[in-house]
Amino acid sequence: MQGSDHMDYNEALRRAAALCSRQEQSSNHILEKLNHWNIPEEEAHRIISLLKKEKYLDDQRYATFYTRDKFRLNGWGKVKISVMLRREGIPESVIQQALNEIDEKSYFNACARLISQKSATLTDKNHFTRKGKLFRHAAQRGFESELIHRILNRDLPE
Repeated sequence: MQGSDHMDYNEALRRAAALCSRQEQSSNHILEKLNHWNIPEEEAHRIISLLKKEKYLDDQRYATFYTRDKFRLNGWGKVKISVMLRREGIPESVIQQALNEIDEKSYFNACARLISQKSATLTDKNHFTRKGKLFRHAAQRGFESELIHRILNRDLPE
């Protein structure tokens, strides 16, 4: 914005649409950008509405892609994914729909693989210490306590 602290509506709309074209964005993130560009609130909400109407912006699509990427590429569990989506201002119902698209068998196997890989690196001989470390590791990655307990109670090799 060469020398200007305020861009006009059309320039803001163009830049926001370009952002959405390059990568999925949440409504909240685009609103933050518009605020950063000093776009008045009323105009910012008009831009958001237009971007949604023109299918540049879709929180459900964003949540689905985010969930898929964070699960497959980062190995995150549903707890961590939902916390991060909530921080983005995504509604709870949209988050639940996105999380429901994760295949349960793949999810279970991802958690079991994470625990197994961590188990291979541990040198502790005390069973309870090992289980505690494995539990904390999986929980930090966002997997649910109940699932972690189910996997740990299958007695992984030491």
